[in-house]
Amino acid sequence: MPVVGVDHVNIRTTDIAASIKFYEDAFGFEYRLGPLVMGNQGHWLFDGAGRAIIHLRELAPTADSTGPIDHVALSCRNKQEILERLGKHGIEYSMVENLTPGVAAQVFVKDVHGVPLELTFPAE
Repeated sequence: MPVVGVDHVNIRTTDIAASIKFYEDAFGFEYRLGPLVMGNQGHWLFDGAGRAIIHLRELAPTADSTGPIDHVALSCRNKQEILERLGKHGIEYSMVENLTPGVAAQVFVKDVHGVPLELTFPAE
């Protein structure tokens, strides 16, 4: 299969600044202004390897939906660091361990607009 992982996820948000802050605080993403695409200003969040894996697009404040996103699954490492970041910023989460073969833990958290995030940590 040619698909080997998630390239990026585009999240619609009514508050760009709050979304950027959440992803910077919770996970240490680096924000950079993205290009203007089809009349929409890009707002990109980069991981430690320099990949823009989360894109934000502004949604009108009167809208109450983030669109059809059910959840976003992110491959992660260093579970303790992420748990400490979440705790430091008062971000609630739940966790299951050893539920799936090859997966040591899954941490579940919601961003500021209710988009569920699944953080997957492989078994070592």
